[in-house]
Amino acid sequence: MSKYSKLKSSPSAAVRANLDYPVIDTDVHTNDFTPALEDYIAHYGGVKLVDELRKAESSRLNPKSEGKDWYQQTPEERQYNRTLRSPWWARVTRNTLDLATYTLPALLYERQAEQGSDYSVLFPNNALAAAGASKENRQLLQRAINHYHADIYRKYSDRLTVVAGIPMTTPQEAIEELEFAVKTLGLKVANIPGGVKRPIKAIADKYPADQFPEIGKYASYIDFFGLDSEYDYDPFWAKAVELGVPLTTHYGSQGWTGRSSISNYMNNHIGHFADGSQAFAKALFFGGVTRRFPQLRVGMLEGGADWGAHVYIHLVDRFSKRNLEGLQNYNPDLANPDELFELFAEYGGEITQGYSLSKEELTKSVLGASFNRHSRSPVGSELEDFGAAGIQSIEDIRDRWVNSFFFGSESDDRTIAAAFNDKANPLGVKINAIYSSDVGHWDVPDLTAPLAESWDLVREGVISEDDFKAYVFGNPYKFYTQANPDFFKGTAVESKLPKTESQVENKTLVGV
Repeated sequence: MSKYSKLKSSPSAAVRANLDYPVIDTDVHTNDFTPALEDYIAHYGGVKLVDELRKAESSRLNPKSEGKDWYQQTPEERQYNRTLRSPWWARVTRNTLDLATYTLPALLYERQAEQGSDYSVLFPNNALAAAGASKENRQLLQRAINHYHADIYRKYSDRLTVVAGIPMTTPQEAIEELEFAVKTLGLKVANIPGGVKRPIKAIADKYPADQFPEIGKYASYIDFFGLDSEYDYDPFWAKAVELGVPLTTHYGSQGWTGRSSISNYMNNHIGHFADGSQAFAKALFFGGVTRRFPQLRVGMLEGGADWGAHVYIHLVDRFSKRNLEGLQNYNPDLANPDELFELFAEYGGEITQGYSLSKEELTKSVLGASFNRHSRSPVGSELEDFGAAGIQSIEDIRDRWVNSFFFGSESDDRTIAAAFNDKANPLGVKINAIYSSDVGHWDVPDLTAPLAESWDLVREGVISEDDFKAYVFGNPYKFYTQANPDFFKGTAVESKLPKTESQVENKTLVGV
């Protein structure tokens, strides 16, 4: 045993020792040793590619206004420029052993038992750094980053697997990098952004970026790929299914309306992963992606699982009122002018005295501006918000939301109770919460703590023992193996599957 080992004192190792099933951690963050990464990238694409990495990292982690970052600006300049307060002190430092652990693959591998995990999926903090690179070098830089991570973690693949960062600016580049990552590098999980910022064409055409570069910072929208996109991303979803790759995202919303404080990071941070991932997931649902690709598996990480239940419940509630049949309750053409006129004649004397209106005029005035402000009423497919999703029943909503999506919930997140509340969730289902320790980020000051913190939720009655098993094993196992039945072949998980169960089937399971 290493002199650095904390195995005997690890509360998470103590919890794991009493479980008869493996623990799968879906979200561990690692740092890169910068000199080695930059040397690797230089060999891959020259000094210019290293410069691209540095620029991309700087713009992502340290946004500037008028050439100054937040710390260089005065309070007046921050107010004038509306300079976002970006994340700060986001890594564990005082716990030097953990700091080294996130950076050194061999040490992380050695300390898996202390973490209480049998298998971890790793998200290098630079995994998607290339998204901020120039159009000319974006793909090459992403490929170099993926190749580096694949090389340094390959020998530890029985317990650790690193994600492939996949750029999503166009479906073609996403397909090319996914194929390279899987077929050449042997990677088996993809990490994608949940959206891509694009210029609003009506403004970009009037104010070209080469003449008005500042305009583009503000005159933009976010393309969430599944709904209203300029591109058809179906070929990419199809490729992910073909290659058996589960897709993951840590898509945040810092900087969005309500998350754009110029002074307070926590104001911008709380709930931002849930909001960003919700926008992405709803686009896939309403755009019909989960209908067309029922085998696609998507994991939204760091945002908790309660919002998955929240949206599911509201989808059901709204569909029950605004399905095609239900919409007729709100059709202005179905208001009865004769009946309305009679009711006003009998009961409206106090407010209609002095007004002389025809039945049609009265009906129009009662319906109000909300029905009269449009040039015409919606027709045909314009009436079907649930049409592309192919929803005919609430069972369809279950199949295309609950079955397709998995929700990373951190170890001490008590809101996970909503995911497992089958009394509140329509059709008695439980949302697919998956154990995401978030080891490597500031909310985990000690990597030996997360699994034990999750077990505390059982001791306190927040979730049941069965829910805990689904959270740390059953749901993660489903997520990966429903996309790729051989995902855990040759790993520590395969050798530790429960002997008394038929394991977790690789078919769509509802409510597990």
